[in-house]
Amino acid sequence: MTSIDVTGSAGDAASPATRQATDASSGDLGPDHVRSEHVGSGQGGTRRDQSDRHHGSRVRDVISAYVALTKPRIIELLLVTTVPAMFLAAQGVPNLVLVLLTLVGGIFAAASANVFNCVLDRDIDERMRRTRRRPLPRHAVSWRTATLFGAVLGALSLLWFGFFVNWLSALLALGANAFYVLIYTMILKRHTSQNIVWGGIAGCFPPLIGWTAVTGELALAPFVLFMVVFFWTPPHTWSLAMRYREDYAAADVPMLPVIMGPVGVTKRILIYSVLTVATSLALWPIADTGLLYPIVAGACGIALLVESVRLLGRARAGLSDALMKPMRLFHWSNSYLALIFVAAAVDPLLPF
Repeated sequence: MTSIDVTGSAGDAASPATRQATDASSGDLGPDHVRSEHVGSGQGGTRRDQSDRHHGSRVRDVISAYVALTKPRIIELLLVTTVPAMFLAAQGVPNLVLVLLTLVGGIFAAASANVFNCVLDRDIDERMRRTRRRPLPRHAVSWRTATLFGAVLGALSLLWFGFFVNWLSALLALGANAFYVLIYTMILKRHTSQNIVWGGIAGCFPPLIGWTAVTGELALAPFVLFMVVFFWTPPHTWSLAMRYREDYAAADVPMLPVIMGPVGVTKRILIYSVLTVATSLALWPIADTGLLYPIVAGACGIALLVESVRLLGRARAGLSDALMKPMRLFHWSNSYLALIFVAAAVDPLLPF
């Protein structure tokens, strides 16, 4: 108490200059300095906050770029054809742990193939409006790190399938990836208008992988599903290529709509649509399904054929590119494939 009183009385009696000197010598730098310290501290905190936000945003951007390399939407479509084959193979609900393990392996496999496709097609993607915002064209990821990413995913897929599912499924997944990357991406896509007809074989493997994951062996029924996807791929892809024909032409990719007129392309779309529907109905007697599957496959098949005929009609009327509304068939073909595969999965669960 005495010390406090003495300090206080000395400060009261001193002049302003003496108080400043006394404050400085005692380490009390006064209110002005305290305010400046608060301001400096606030500015430093703001800069740190901004730096942290920038770092967090950068991390999110990098993660988003790597996810985009895997093309998640394509992966979804591949998985839609895997799981129903497992239900059909089990003639009911398969082991759900096995389903999950197969899905994880399938995600790794499809993601690996898509990453390698992005790496090899980065020059094409830079020239196409539809794809120029992908990670590699905008240099969000280097092609070397993307290649390493794809290789790691591929190795994970092979080992995952081999140790947690079975080695037949692992080899089928590896074969599908090799075909997609080495045959379709590196050779067919750039050199022939039949690129997606034969290159589409890679996308037909998921029903085989799903079936063998359950049974450990191949059979005729999954090959029917394989052929459904094979015949479905050209109408699906050509309708998209008709919408973006100029893009493919600018990138020197010889998609059929680039080198052939709309009438010729839509005739072929109709032919492949007929083959798709006919093959889908063949599953009924071969897999001995109930009534749900043929009813759904028949109804959806009629809708697919109607949309294909309408597209041909618009082509014959002299329309082209976006005016033909080819995306209507593209979007419906997605729904068509999902519906008939879901019907194949649900059918064994029903008593009729």
